[in-house]
Amino acid sequence: MPGLLRGIARTAVVAGTASAVHGRVQRRQDAKFAQRDAETAATRNQAYEEQMAPPPPAPAPAAPAASATEDRLAQLKSLGELKQSGVLTDAEFEAQKAKILAG
Repeated sequence: MPGLLRGIARTAVVAGTASAVHGRVQRRQDAKFAQRDAETAATRNQAYEEQMAPPPPAPAPAAPAASATEDRLAQLKSLGELKQSGVLTDAEFEAQKAKILAG
């Protein structure tokens, strides 16, 4: 009977050790897979957000230089008309003309 108890005890120790090792390996694998799944989900979510984000607004087209020149010419023309009609003096006309030409 002592040999039988010794065999049962040995089997219990081996089974307990195997169970503990299996549990440790299982927990380690679960943690590794959970981390990998979290990284995959984060990458997937980031790609989805980038895909669904509205495109950046296009820069407003700059006004063509020709229209700026035409605008200055129109201002100078109206300034000349004001001088001819007597609304502006020569000094006022020259000051306003310098402002327009300076830009």
